[in-house]
Amino acid sequence: MEKTKKRRTGILLLLLLMLCAGCSQLDVQHAQDEGARTFESYDDPWFYGAEGTNEQNWSDSIPEYRGTPYIEVNRDIPFFSDADKKRTDAFEIYSDLDEAGRCGVAYANICEELMPAEEREESLGSVTPSGWHQKQYGGEWLYNRCHLIGFQLAGENSNEKNLITGTRYFNVSGMLPFENTVADYIDDNPGSHVLYRVTPVYENEDDLVALGVLMEAWSVEDNGYGCQFCVFVYNVQEGVVINYGTGENREDEGALQDASGAEEKRTYILNTSTKKYHEKDCANGKRISERNRSVFTGFKSDLTSRGYEAAGCCNP
Repeated sequence: MEKTKKRRTGILLLLLLMLCAGCSQLDVQHAQDEGARTFESYDDPWFYGAEGTNEQNWSDSIPEYRGTPYIEVNRDIPFFSDADKKRTDAFEIYSDLDEAGRCGVAYANICEELMPAEEREESLGSVTPSGWHQKQYGGEWLYNRCHLIGFQLAGENSNEKNLITGTRYFNVSGMLPFENTVADYIDDNPGSHVLYRVTPVYENEDDLVALGVLMEAWSVEDNGYGCQFCVFVYNVQEGVVINYGTGENREDEGALQDASGAEEKRTYILNTSTKKYHEKDCANGKRISERNRSVFTGFKSDLTSRGYEAAGCCNP
């Protein structure tokens, strides 16, 4: 009789454990299905858009730029419809230029079918995006012709519907790391798709230069588990004042005065994968693959605040 009681007790405990495990699996699956993410605090300076944020109102109160190239929007969850999140067809859509010659939304389902097989050869010089008033600061050009959907993702190069006026910092430190994230995901998961949308945001309806862009991505086959983001990237350049209405620009004398007597602005080569920074002439830095290499001009403290460490080979 005693053995029977023990056996029954053991069976009941086993059933309870199985039920708990089942509930845990359901909770995990539900979190993946909803694209749920957990944050330590909504006060995180990189976080933007808590309760009540939606696709229509998120841009109503974009915070001022505060030293980081982007902020997360809507808890880093993109605004794609449930129907689009299930699409596995290759597509790319570019909005027509408006009356002011400005680009609109660019939307694609990134996959191997769209990604270019050859290196880019064609020059972008034939396209002059709205607000293009080029000028040099510290020996470097302020503006880039910035792809909304990067060439490495869809092979579109000199498409005027896909090029906006953006700063060097905006293009290299802001947009490129997210483009690389999508490209790396497709490389690591052949046959997969990533919904990808870039939306230029103009502060005033007649501005010629975008204040920044909203970048969204969602990996379809794994329901956003492998690649997901929703960020606003600032179209700024430290030390430069930009008139977004016209694209004209000038040196920020106040910023120069603040920097005098403090650390010096320098140019570094970044490895966006390992989060190391190198001297601009470092041989190892020049060997970093194009996908993971980025050039940064600014203060070393800005790099360390973003999680970068000095490379041991050159001790910058």
